[in-house]
Amino acid sequence: MKTKVTLVPMQESDREQFILDNQEAFLFGATEEFGMQDDHFEEDGEIIARKTIEESMDAKGAEIYRIVKDGEIVGGIILKVDNETHHNHLDILFVSPKAHSKGIGFAAWQEMEALHPETEVWETCTPYFEKRNIHFYINKCGFHGVEFFNRHHSDPHSPDGDSSDGEDLMFRFEKVMK
Repeated sequence: MKTKVTLVPMQESDREQFILDNQEAFLFGATEEFGMQDDHFEEDGEIIARKTIEESMDAKGAEIYRIVKDGEIVGGIILKVDNETHHNHLDILFVSPKAHSKGIGFAAWQEMEALHPETEVWETCTPYFEKRNIHFYINKCGFHGVEFFNRHHSDPHSPDGDSSDGEDLMFRFEKVMK
């Protein structure tokens, strides 16, 4: 049976909870992989910093949605949409840990694609340790791995312009639509 979700534009009054829910979901993935001894935290014990989320939310072309299933908020999405190039970026997609493995992420992705049929290329990144994400993007959503950022191959778009310290180990994925 196909999971049904709705994407609802985030209300400004929900901004703080969106950030907290996002941090909870990312922290769950990291502690599941590494335990609490993880050294991948950005700030204050969070795997993804508030600043990182806020920069994504406030970026040009940002669209922010809550994932809703059966009237309950179960996740969120932040997109960057470029209406000129139609090369769009999935900045953040998260599902509440209590709602994992129920088809919610894939259903949300399908809804997102339907919202932007003009998209020619979708792009996203995920940390090297997020095996669930890598599986999801490649095996479920049809993305292809196109780059691995590491100390020998820096992300030219990283906020500090350099990931040469080797800590920002990220996979970049693309899905060509047209």
